[in-house]
Amino acid sequence: MSANGTAYGLDVLAFGPHPDDVELFCGGLLASMATRGYRTGIVDLTRGEKSSRGTLQSRAEETEAATRALGLAHRENLELPDGWLNPWAGFDTPEPERARTAAVARVVEALRRLRPELVVVPWEQERHPDHEAASAMVTRALFFAGVRKFDAEPAAEPFTPRQVLYYPMRHLADPSVIVDVSAVYERKLAAVHCYASQVLPRPDAPPTLVGSPLSVSSLEARDRFHGAQIGVTHGEPYILREALGLADPLDHFRRNSFAKPLFFPSRT
Repeated sequence: MSANGTAYGLDVLAFGPHPDDVELFCGGLLASMATRGYRTGIVDLTRGEKSSRGTLQSRAEETEAATRALGLAHRENLELPDGWLNPWAGFDTPEPERARTAAVARVVEALRRLRPELVVVPWEQERHPDHEAASAMVTRALFFAGVRKFDAEPAAEPFTPRQVLYYPMRHLADPSVIVDVSAVYERKLAAVHCYASQVLPRPDAPPTLVGSPLSVSSLEARDRFHGAQIGVTHGEPYILREALGLADPLDHFRRNSFAKPLFFPSRT
C-alpha cells in the first residue's frame, strides 16, 4: 500500500497490442522484475488473429510458453478485434449501455481489478496502426480508471497506478530512462523464441517484418545500442510523459550507479 493509502495488486503490468509485442520490446524489464521477486503480468489486447503466420491455437500455445519463460504471475487477453483497435470505439453514442462495452472500458476494468503499481504501455509513435491505437487506448483508460463516475463492468473502485512507462517498438525515440536487462537477456530471447511461428524465418510461410532473417538480430542490436548508452551490454528504452521527481538525487544515483558510457551519447 502506498503512502496515500492506495492498495496495489500486481507490481508491474505491461499492455501489448498482440501476443509477442511485450516479449519483443519490454520482455527484459518483466524478466528482470520477476527475478527480483516482483509480481509481473501482461494484458494482451488482441489474440493476433490477423497475423499472416500461425493459427490461434499455435499463438496461444506460444503465449503460454513465453509466459513461463518470463516468470509472469498473471496474463490475460481482452480479445479485442485485431486490426480494429480503436480508442474511440463505443464513445460515439450517449447511451450508457453502449459506452460500457467500449474497448477503453474493458481496459479500465482490467486496471481497476489488477491494480498495478507500475504500468508499461506502447509508445504513441509506431509503424503498426494497432500499436498506435493501443497506446492511445491504454492512455485514455489510465485516466478514466481514476474517474469515479466512469462506468465499467463489473463496478470497482477508481484506481491510479504509481507510475507509467512507455516502450518504443519500431520507432526510434529518445528514452527518458534505460533499464539494464543484461543479466536476464537470455530469458528475454527465450521468451521471444517461444513465438517460433512469428519470429523464425520459414520458406513455407508468408514474408513478414518480424519473421525476416534480421528481425531478432536487429532487436538485439537495438538493445545493445541502448545498453551502451548506460555502460552495460543490454538495455531497454522507456519514455516518461511527465517530469520525474527525485527527493534525494544523490541517494538515487548511488543506488543506480552505471559506468560511464563509451559510445552513443544521447543526442542534444
